[in-house]
Amino acid sequence: MSLVFLEARTSTEKHGDSVWGLSWTSLDTVISISADGAIRQWASPSGQPHPPNVMPPKPHTLGLTSLSVSRDGQKALYNSVEGTTRLWDAGGSGEVAGIFESFAKSEDAQSGPSWAVSLHPEGETYASTGSSGNVTLHDARPGADFGRRLSTIQSGRNKFGLSCVFAPDGKRVAMGSETGQIYLFDVESGMLANTYTSHAMGVRSLAWSSDSQLLLSASEDKRMVLHDVRKSEHGGSVATLTGHSSWVLSADISADGRYALSGSADKTAKVWDLQTRAAVSTVTQDGGEVWSVAWNRAGSASGAFVSGSDDGTVKWYRVPGAGDE
Repeated sequence: MSLVFLEARTSTEKHGDSVWGLSWTSLDTVISISADGAIRQWASPSGQPHPPNVMPPKPHTLGLTSLSVSRDGQKALYNSVEGTTRLWDAGGSGEVAGIFESFAKSEDAQSGPSWAVSLHPEGETYASTGSSGNVTLHDARPGADFGRRLSTIQSGRNKFGLSCVFAPDGKRVAMGSETGQIYLFDVESGMLANTYTSHAMGVRSLAWSSDSQLLLSASEDKRMVLHDVRKSEHGGSVATLTGHSSWVLSADISADGRYALSGSADKTAKVWDLQTRAAVSTVTQDGGEVWSVAWNRAGSASGAFVSGSDDGTVKWYRVPGAGDE
């Protein structure tokens, strides 16, 4: 079976540089972060800035590397190249509700400047990883305590953390390293639960299935690997998805668990059937490398997705007949 995705619209404005992160929120908006240091929000039906006539936060002086949005679409957590983490009240006041400089000196020598961040599903804590190769848990509540380090879970390896993401049930955090290892941490026990050696190069992106049982990893080795975290044989790997001709920079799993989505430096986005383990759609982007992709979380998950490219554009795609987003 093949699927045909058609471009539905493009954001009415561009970022000034590559779109390094995207999230299609439950409010039917898309939040994007960019190498230009800006975070923006767009109305999916129109591609226009949202809310209208409201300025987003002032751009950071350096590029933004990581984005995590709350389930209700109200809060956006984002992180910059040097390790400044901010919490944006995207669905309310539009103000930045918390700032934490992870590069500041701390008694916690096992922590360090953050590169990637992820909000806990309940929203009161967040996880970070970066130069330390560990995962640190922080206070995510707005106010003076935002960013306060709560605990650090050690990986046992001094490998730079490129990606981290909480499972939807909040019980685990997955971290992808610069050298290809994936570390699975148990939040309750504060221990390393498993290590997957699935890739030969850096793991750029991680995505969980909605039931927290499957973990998809995307790597600079041009592959994606699907892991069943309930299994230990074969290093947890249940499928390898190949077909990109360059780095896979971003990945996502649809809410219904049927499809995976990938964006690559080969200037394409691909949709994969997770039952057949095959690509069922390929979209070539005229905007250059596809740095970020995300499924629709507001409607039919397998019917629409959004992508962010090297030229700063955000684009919406849908399957004909699936209805508008």
